[in-house]
Amino acid sequence: MSHTFDFTVSTLLPACSGRPMDFLQLLFLALVQGITEFLPISSSAHLILVPALTGWSDQGLMIDVALHVGTLAAVMTYFWRETLRMAEGSLSLSRGRLDSGARLLLLVVIGTLPVVVAGFSLRDLVSGEFRNPALIAGTTIGFGLVLYLADRLGRRQAVMEGMPWRHALLIGLAQCLALVPGTSRSGITITAALFLGYQRAEAARFSLLLSIPTTAAAGLLMGRELWKSDDLALQGDAIFAAFFAFVAAWLAIGGMMAWLRQASFTPFVVYRLALGLVLLGWLYL
Repeated sequence: MSHTFDFTVSTLLPACSGRPMDFLQLLFLALVQGITEFLPISSSAHLILVPALTGWSDQGLMIDVALHVGTLAAVMTYFWRETLRMAEGSLSLSRGRLDSGARLLLLVVIGTLPVVVAGFSLRDLVSGEFRNPALIAGTTIGFGLVLYLADRLGRRQAVMEGMPWRHALLIGLAQCLALVPGTSRSGITITAALFLGYQRAEAARFSLLLSIPTTAAAGLLMGRELWKSDDLALQGDAIFAAFFAFVAAWLAIGGMMAWLRQASFTPFVVYRLALGLVLLGWLYL
């Protein structure tokens, strides 16, 4: 897309020029990202599919990262107590103490390290061959079925505060699969936690906290490149997209956590299966 950032009245009105469409595209992408990022339905799949289905040009990794930064702010503010505990835990670790905040921080770090290593190793595939609608259709259906099995077979008794180190590592290894679009980072980490016996809401909570370091690292690296680019239009697009992604994500997190306290992941599984089948029909029929 041609990157513009214009809040004039004409931007909000339907027209044949490219400028309003740029606004609408960014807004739509922000809403899609915010709603899907923490639901187990793969936000990256939706972000790749939007231009494929609408005919819009691919928004690129820079806008993708800006959208993720907006959702990062949402998860950190929604789970502000846990975020504060981890910040205090970092101070405790620097003083040689292992309190509850330090332990939570270490669990998140252990769960993050595998995907950091895998991400650097596979970065060319992630930005190239992996962004493929056919692959997305298969992973959307396949990992949706795996989530259903985990939801049905998991014991759903354990809580995050008692998580052993090995469980954090296993969930972190599962997170590496999320480098393939359609898998869903939140979906695969929740699936792993359910198989390990964690309650639905607790599995989702740890999954959301795991998103903080990886998204923050990607945002810092890409933000540095964005700042150095001197592309004011692209910078404006990124800020706009990040803000609306934050609003949508905050509301989506609250809705999902409330749902999981009393219900199952079945609606998300059904959505994944339907999305995958629609994609297969669109691709091959």
